[in-house]
Formats: sequence, structure tokens, C-alpha cells
Amino acid sequence: MEYEDFIALIERSVKENWDHDALTDYEGATLQYKDVARKIEKLHILFENAGVEPGDRVAFYGRNTSQWAVGFLAVMTYGAVAVPILHEFKAEQAHNIINHSEARLLFVGDQAWPGIVPDEIPLVEGIISNVDYSLLLSRSERLTEARENLNALYGQKYPKFFRREHVSYRPQPDGEAMAIINYTSGTSGAPKGVMIPYRAIWSNAKLGLDLLPSIFSPGHRVVAMLPAAHMYGLMFEFLCEFVSGMHVYYLTRVPSPRVIFKAFGEVKPHMVIAVPLIIEKILRKSVLPRLESISMKMLLRLPVVQQRILDRVRQQLMEAFGGNVYEIIVGGAAFNADIENFLHKTGFPYTVGFGTTETAPLVTYTDWHLFRAGSCGQAAPRMEIKINSANPQIEVGEILVRGANVMLGYYRNPEATAAVLDAQGWYHTGDLGLMDLEGNLYIKGRSKNMLLTPNGQNVFPEEVESKMNTLPLVSECIMIQKEDKFYMLIHPDMDEAERLGMNHAALEALMEQNIKDLNLAINKYEQISGFRIYDEEFQKTPKRSIKRYLYANEEV
Repeated sequence: MEYEDFIALIERSVKENWDHDALTDYEGATLQYKDVARKIEKLHILFENAGVEPGDRVAFYGRNTSQWAVGFLAVMTYGAVAVPILHEFKAEQAHNIINHSEARLLFVGDQAWPGIVPDEIPLVEGIISNVDYSLLLSRSERLTEARENLNALYGQKYPKFFRREHVSYRPQPDGEAMAIINYTSGTSGAPKGVMIPYRAIWSNAKLGLDLLPSIFSPGHRVVAMLPAAHMYGLMFEFLCEFVSGMHVYYLTRVPSPRVIFKAFGEVKPHMVIAVPLIIEKILRKSVLPRLESISMKMLLRLPVVQQRILDRVRQQLMEAFGGNVYEIIVGGAAFNADIENFLHKTGFPYTVGFGTTETAPLVTYTDWHLFRAGSCGQAAPRMEIKINSANPQIEVGEILVRGANVMLGYYRNPEATAAVLDAQGWYHTGDLGLMDLEGNLYIKGRSKNMLLTPNGQNVFPEEVESKMNTLPLVSECIMIQKEDKFYMLIHPDMDEAERLGMNHAALEALMEQNIKDLNLAINKYEQISGFRIYDEEFQKTPKRSIKRYLYANEEV
């Protein structure tokens, strides 16, 4: 298959959108495409005079900001390999990734910088501030000299100002060449460095440009909430938008519901990329409680009135997201079935995709008009999917994927690569699912999460947890197994419990009743034998998946 030059797409977008807004730090400064181009050029001059070579690794560690994005583009268009590090990672993890990737330079945010211990990253020749590109540390005379004389070098190269016609980026290497090393956050262990080739980045971006031209168009807007160092946010809240001439707003802070919806109201984005947790919190706190009264339940039984109520709910949800969205793409974790069914009834424009870091990230996508509720859509362009079972429609099996989006492997980890990439090019995702005759994919859970009863029954904890999460005051939960019995770890909605004046004994009683109600709704072999309440939220990955492995051996 022929692949376009992704770097050429960046160059074209910069030239065509020269005077358009490109990147904004929400409630802060805005960079137009021409500003981005000039900053990229300065960084290229810095790299060249510091002796950085194409293929060298350059790491990024810090929160989402416009300057983070510019630095990332500069590295890509120079031909170096970008190594984004999730800002949620502890400094020790960041040190390990920097060392493992053999990064020569490190761009660091102001909040991340205090945790960095230079002696722990001896291979790094220089540390550059993500705020103003000042040099925080240099172990190279060439780098020090280049940074001190950067303005003079820039002026010498462009004595009559840098203009659109000066933009000329080196072509990308072969489509199979490595562009990014993205370290997985993982819910079950140590991060691995996923080697993302140019073809995978191009293929993911091409999907947006081809299938959603009404969204990915010059001047359209998006609010970037997800970590830019995660492939989901990197690809679909930044790179795809940039090559299509869109305007990206970075929140630059913890995306609390208050901050998010203030931004939505002001920016009025054309698309929202979200994880299920955000959608579920909105519905549980702002919408569903209004529908729980006796009178409202009675009205919802009347078909004509029910539709009017659901239409009103849809309108309120659309307004909450700014009133301008074409669709909301949900991914990154499992969607609660009851919440999704409710959204589907309202006609809300959502779709659910499935992806992994190893597929940069997309495996499936379907436009919301064609999306089948409960599924994760169909195979994305240039991707194949198969279920590793005798009857994929009814027999759960591991989801295998193959195609343009699939990684090269794990950096400096051939054993881990061999464990998931087979000789035919199929990537073994570790996720379990079914696929109907139309090609719609249905996720059942992670193979490593699957529990087994003494009589050999497979239990998918995500399905049981989804039911538990719909019960009163349950915020989140984890199903675990102790010998031949199942237990539930529960984090209640503590704010709501406090508002209702419930003490610990009352909360225990409510959860005990919830377990009884749950057991009536699930199979006998899935029955929950006990529970434990957690006052604090469970620890999560940046894409808001619970780190289940931390709780597998908890006492109940």
C-alpha cells in the first residue's frame, strides 16, 4: 500500500492556513499557523547547530500546552523521533523512559521540571523549558552555544523575516520508519515503548480527513482534554486537527467538569473526543436524577410525552457541549451499558471507537448516524479485524487486528514484541470480543481480567461492574476473585452521600442492598459474596482506566 508523506501534510497545512489560529492555551495566548512555523524554524536551527541528527530521540514531559505542541511538531518535521511522556507519570517513571528511549534532548514543563533529577538521566545532553525554550541544563558546548546565539543565527538565515515560502520540511523517511515511541500507561504493569511508524500516523489522520471533512476543516475548533502524550489525544486532539487547519484549544490544567464545560460554552467545539467517565458523570449528576421522580417515571411511560422529554434531554446535552458538535467520539475505556442505552434513546450524536496505543490508536470507527449501539463500530480504513474463536458471532475470542495502523513493535523489547505480533502481521490485542455479520465489534473485556469459576465458566468482570455502577451511590467498582468466590470493591459517590447526610453505617447498608439487587440481575455463577467500601477513588491510568492489578489481592 502506498502512503502519503505525513510531514508533507504538516507543511501544506502551515502554508495554506498561514493567517489562521492554530493553537491556544485556554484563557491564554494564541499562536497562528505562521507563529508555529517560525517557532519550528528556530528549533530546527537549534537542533542543527547542536548536532541533533534525524532519528535521534527527543523526549517531552509536561502538561498539554501550545509550546509542547510546537516542540513536538519541530521534532517530527526535523526527522527526529518524538518520545512523549505522560505528565501523570512520576519522575522516576519519566527517568526510566528517558533512559530506555536513549533520548538526547528533553523538553520539560514547569510543573514536571522540579521532579527531574539530571544525574538520573546521564544520556540527556540538554533539558529545554517547554515554557520559553530556554536551556535548563546543558552538557554540550554546541547546544549551549546554539541556544545563546539562536536569535542571531535565525536573523542571519532570514534577514528579511521568515515567510510562508520559506517553509520546507525534509520529507519523511520510508513509511515504515519510526516517528514516535509512545510508552503505554497500561493497567497491568510496566510501560512498554510502542514504536509508531509514519504510515500509522498518516493512516489515522487520513481517516479523519476522508470520513469527517465536515469536522476536520480549516477554522473549526476542538478542546483538547486528553493527555497529548497519549496516542488517543495526540492523534485526534492535535495531529489530525493540525494537518486539517483546525484550531486546538489546550485546557493546560486538570480537566475538571467545571473547567471543561466552561471551555465548551466559550469555544463551541465542532467535535468532542471523550472518555466514558466524562459522559457518565454528566448524566449521573445533571440529567438522570431529574428523571427519577415518580411523576417523571409515569410521564416516561407515555410514548408521545416520553419522546418530548428525551428530545429536551438531547438538547440540554448538546448545549452542555457547546451546541456546535457534529459528534462525540467516545473511547479509551468501556462504556456503561445503561448510560449508553439512554443516550441512544435520546438520539444524541455519539459514537464509540476501539483502539490501542499499538494501533496509533484506531482499530474501529463508525459515523454516529450508522453506529450500532453497544458496539465499537467497524474496522477503520486500512485495518482488518478477526475474532480468535470458532464462531465469532456467539463465541468470545481474542481480538486480532492487522493493517496500516499497527506498530512496528516494542522498542528494545523483542520478547514483548514476539508475544503480541505474529508471523502473519496480526497484533494480538489481549481484548476479548464478538463480531456480528455486518462487522460490528463488541468488546467483552480484557483476557487478563477474565475470571474463571471452579466449573469452568468464563466471567467478564467489566459486564458485572457495568451493572453495579448503575445502582444508587455507586461511583465506581472492581470485581475481584478470592479462591472460588467473587467480591466487589466499591467507591461510593461520597459527595452525594454527604449531601444526603448518610453516615458510614447507612452507606454500608445501602451497598449491601445494592449487592443483593445486583445478584438478582446476574447469573448464578457470577454471584457476589461480599464487598468492601473505598473512600477514595481507585488509581487510574491517564485514559481513566482503573489500574486493576493494584487491587487484585485486596482483603475483603
